[in-house]
Amino acid sequence: MSAVRPAGYALLRRPGVSLLLHRRAALVATGLTVLLAVAVVGSLCLGESTVAPGEVVKVILGRPSPDELVVGTLRLPRVTVGILVGLALGLAGALIQTVARNPLASPDVIGVTHGASAVVVGLAAFGTAQSPGQVPPAAVGGGLLAGLLVYLLAWRRGMHAQRFVLVGIGISVALSSLTQLFLTKGDALQSQQAKVWTTGSLNGAGYDQAGWLSLVLLAAVPFVLWAARAQRSVSFDDATAVALGLRLNRIRLGLALLGVALAACATGAAGPVDFVALMAPQIAVRLARTAQLPLLGSALTGGVLTVAADLLARKLLSPDELPVGVVTALVGAPYLMWLLVRSRRNGGPR
Repeated sequence: MSAVRPAGYALLRRPGVSLLLHRRAALVATGLTVLLAVAVVGSLCLGESTVAPGEVVKVILGRPSPDELVVGTLRLPRVTVGILVGLALGLAGALIQTVARNPLASPDVIGVTHGASAVVVGLAAFGTAQSPGQVPPAAVGGGLLAGLLVYLLAWRRGMHAQRFVLVGIGISVALSSLTQLFLTKGDALQSQQAKVWTTGSLNGAGYDQAGWLSLVLLAAVPFVLWAARAQRSVSFDDATAVALGLRLNRIRLGLALLGVALAACATGAAGPVDFVALMAPQIAVRLARTAQLPLLGSALTGGVLTVAADLLARKLLSPDELPVGVVTALVGAPYLMWLLVRSRRNGGPR
């Protein structure tokens, strides 16, 4: 008996395994991969000195090149961190928006990045964090604590999407105020350095950050595969989920924890790069036209946005460099206002 195949899907069969693949989503993911590669090569080519694309490709492939120092030593580590941060933020945004069922929800809106900022700024401003190596674990811990706090406060015999977002916004405001308090009360030099970190920057990022963040993403692959299957369950209302025997609250908790962990790790690597997690899933789902937010497409879109924003941050006011978070905020703030207006016209978030 032949399997039922929904419109727009291809059936991939392997011994003992059958997999439905959304054709348009696969094409979009392929296109985004090519676009990300173009953005990476462009970012490696452009800077205070311009390097030919052919030389960039040689360096990437490990071949001898006179531009090894500029491309391989100075630019490639920064671009690598940008890719990984973008992938993590894109995934985190898709997972949080899936749980909240709200396009306005993202780690930077519900307080995760603000929690990371508050802890890092607090430790730096009062001299507790003395070395750069202490910043990532502090940021990850602060982000996880903020996400857990939001989830606990939003829990009322189950997780309700609207309450989750509203509590998250309240926690964000409180943590932002706490961060500003730390900046005004702490040591002036340490506070200034911490303030730069809170804008989100890839300046000075290297393989130390790329190493542990890549391990986090690799470790997250099995959980992301589970999340891709669990997304359909979250789209059901509570009554339907109970009728189908689904443990909806556990699924929501798992998705939320995964999203918060990825966002916290990305923030630990580069600081709070705002709005990437907000924009990437919505751009990806509009391109793919899928019922659920495409996780792979969201991750790739996040990578493209982060790498492209960092390139603009380096070139807009050259030779001075802007933090990448400033560029993403300049793009993301109008996008957020557009989402708010659109949601209001449609009678609520979708």
